[in-house]
Order: sequence, then structure tokens, then C-alpha cells
Amino acid sequence: MSSKEVGTQSVLDRLYQSGSARCLFPRSANATLNTVILNTSGGLTGGDKMRVTVTAGVNSTLTLTTQACERAYKAQPDQVAQVCNSLNVENGARLNWMPQETILFEGSALHRRLRVNMDGNARLLMVEPVVFGRAAMGEQLHNCQFRDRIKIMRDGRLDYIDSINLTGDVSAHLTLSNVAGGAGAMASVVLVDPLAETHLDDVRALLPDTAGASLLANDVLVLRLLAPDSFTLRKVLVPVLRLLNHTEIPRCWMI
Repeated sequence: MSSKEVGTQSVLDRLYQSGSARCLFPRSANATLNTVILNTSGGLTGGDKMRVTVTAGVNSTLTLTTQACERAYKAQPDQVAQVCNSLNVENGARLNWMPQETILFEGSALHRRLRVNMDGNARLLMVEPVVFGRAAMGEQLHNCQFRDRIKIMRDGRLDYIDSINLTGDVSAHLTLSNVAGGAGAMASVVLVDPLAETHLDDVRALLPDTAGASLLANDVLVLRLLAPDSFTLRKVLVPVLRLLNHTEIPRCWMI
């Protein structure tokens, strides 16, 4: 799908959808085009392939979220669920990539990639939250595979790259003090914006001891947050996203 600017509004330019991937477009009180991505299958398991390709056209503002948390369920041996998301942000455009949590279940196998291609004066707010089993259900991930790779390019140059590769007894691995200190949920946030530097102190004031924010450049702010569960994660993450988004976050996050 892609957006474009018409007058002072950002509107849908092109849309193609198939399989279990669907998009909804709730009304917006501002000039932003809001998009809600649905996976009508209810989750991911071994052998599934999900691909989303998005372009925020010149000078448009596009916000994308998911209807609910994505769930990666138990996979059969030697089968993997694959998710490939590709975002393009053209000159003067802003893209807010704000999916809700991906929840990993025992026995799941998920390989996920996110690639962002930006023009030089484009802007981006990206969040990727992950939950390692539902704490309220006492879930532990003793047999799980999770590979995740995020890559942000600007004018063909690498701005940011982050990779995670967890296999086997993930819960035991996360208890290590030099890995996650027992955390059961995490989130990565990246803001690429000329005003990124001005947000650093305000963001840090919202963070607990299990999170940190820094600047990779004056216009690139990066945050990593660890929490014991998804509820605690959201208590910190939602105010940060409101600050960096300059407005309310998508209502799906509040339901």
C-alpha cells in the first residue's frame, strides 16, 4: 500500500491485499492516514509467510498499527513462520510504524525482517515490542526460535541495524544478567527526525532502570526497554510513544 498528499490531507494512493492480510482505515482527526493491519488467520505458525510493503509518498504522513497483538504459535519440526516488512519513506514524508506486541508461544519458530528505506529528509518513528510468553499464564519458552533483524537505510547509507537470534531455552537465556536479567518483554524504538536530539532528556525522564535511550546522531534517537511482562512494558512505552508521536497513539493500543 502507499499514501500520497492531496491538499493538506494524507490519503490512500494504492492498495493491494491478499491471503490473510487486510488493512482498515479508521477516520483521523488530523492530516494523517491511519492504517490498521489485520492478520485474519489469528496468528502465525510454521510455514506461514506474511509480507507487508508500504510507501509513505512525498510529504504525506502515514501511521500503521495492528488490530491486536500478533501471536507466534507452536510450529511443526523444521517449519518456520516468516514475516517480511518493507517500509519506504519518500521526501518530506513521515511514517509511524507502531505495531502492537508480538507474543511468542512455547514451540514457536519465527523469522522476522524489517527493512526501512528513507529519503534524506524523510522522518520515521518505529517501535517493535516483543513478549516472551504470557507471564500471567506462567508460560516459559523452553523450546523456541526467534530471529529478528531491523535495518534502516537513508539515502542508501546504513543508519541503524539490530539483530536478535534466540534458539532453544529462551527463558533460561533471558535470565542471564548480561542478556535481559529475567525480563519477559522488550521493545525497540527508533526516531529519525531533525528534532530527535531535543527529545532525549524528556524520554530519559520517562524510563526505568531497565531501559536506556541514546543518540546515534543528532537526528537519530534509539531506545531499548526491558520489562518483566507486557503490562509493565506498556506502562512505560505508551507515554514514550505519545511524546515522540506529538499526539495520541493509535486507539488500537488502548483497547
